[in-house]
Amino acid sequence: MQINELLLYFLATVVFSFLIGLEVRAYLSKFHENDSKIFLGTIRTYTFLGIIGFILYKLESDNFTLYLAGFLSFTILYSLLFYKLLEDKKSSILLYLVAIIVYSFAPLINLFPFWLSSLIFVVTIFLLNAKNKFLKFKININIYELETLSKIILLTAVVLPLLPQDKTIPYLGISLYKIWLTVVVISSISYFSYLLQKYIFPSKGILLTGILGGLYSSTATTVVLSKKSQSLENSDMFTASIISATLMMYLRITVIAALFNMEVFKILVYPFLIFSLICIVITFVYYKKASNGLANIELTDSNPLELGTAFIFAFLFIVTMIITSFVVDSYGTTGLNILSMIIGFTDIDPFILSLLAGNYNIDISSVASAIIIATGSNNILKAVYTFWFAKRKAISSFVLLTTLGVLTIMVGLIL
Repeated sequence: MQINELLLYFLATVVFSFLIGLEVRAYLSKFHENDSKIFLGTIRTYTFLGIIGFILYKLESDNFTLYLAGFLSFTILYSLLFYKLLEDKKSSILLYLVAIIVYSFAPLINLFPFWLSSLIFVVTIFLLNAKNKFLKFKININIYELETLSKIILLTAVVLPLLPQDKTIPYLGISLYKIWLTVVVISSISYFSYLLQKYIFPSKGILLTGILGGLYSSTATTVVLSKKSQSLENSDMFTASIISATLMMYLRITVIAALFNMEVFKILVYPFLIFSLICIVITFVYYKKASNGLANIELTDSNPLELGTAFIFAFLFIVTMIITSFVVDSYGTTGLNILSMIIGFTDIDPFILSLLAGNYNIDISSVASAIIIATGSNNILKAVYTFWFAKRKAISSFVLLTTLGVLTIMVGLIL
């Protein structure tokens, strides 16, 4: 090893150890100023611990014998200290855990990319400095949501890698891996929106409700907002929120296309960005016109990442692929366009993902056209919902959504 590289590793170990020791001293001064003076040590102790770890690792770096001996010796010394702390009714092992991190910098810096040890250093400093934030942080988490999330992580991190990627299902031309991958992606987007709505912005205004709800489902959000519209003083804020949900639909579909089919994305991105800009302008105009921008509307507190919902989506995905494949084989592009208009009046996510992930006897432009047409007809469906549920306050929303729907369908037919 070159001397300059060895010196760099040593200096990094010393600097990280010293700064963490400095942060430990600040931590003790801030949160344990009046405690007894029995403690592990601060700046010099942590710096020397990092240096000793570096020396012992370098002296015998093949099987870590000396390094492990040093770790055991330090743990025994801390055990004696911890016994004394227990007599003073102090049971925290935080400083010991921080010391272990400091001691581990030597092998981390030598064996792994430098960004890893840097990230560990930054996270350690952040956690030491964030005690007040954690003490003030109060959140009402539904335990069933954590159970659901753990199941989804299991299905994503364990089951998904085990599914065959090469073996395709007869007639569908798609693997089980890709089917479940589509479920994971769309569910993750929905769950992210759900978490934002419930925990990050619990007291959100109606405009933010439309934006966050549109990430999950612009159709469902439109229905909820339309039903709750009678609580608003005028229709301008309602219109702004409805259009913002549709804006997020355009952006969400664009992102999904980029994830699953880059060729389709290249065709979709320009018209969808144009429609997104139109939605932004409309939302801004009506938001400025609104007299009451602070009204709150709560969406239904339902977890979109429940396993039942995921399996239903997978089932709809497969059924949609079967129907789409039959229509394409029997009626070609014309039949697909008609199917797109019809499915636009239902849940379009399974259909769009089936087009992006499937293997049909049509060209890429026909796939993009079908997605655009389905999006347009879905806008018309939302226009009907606003007129049905919001009645007199839905005139502007009905006209705008219908116009967006017709224009989107026209673009899809032209392509």
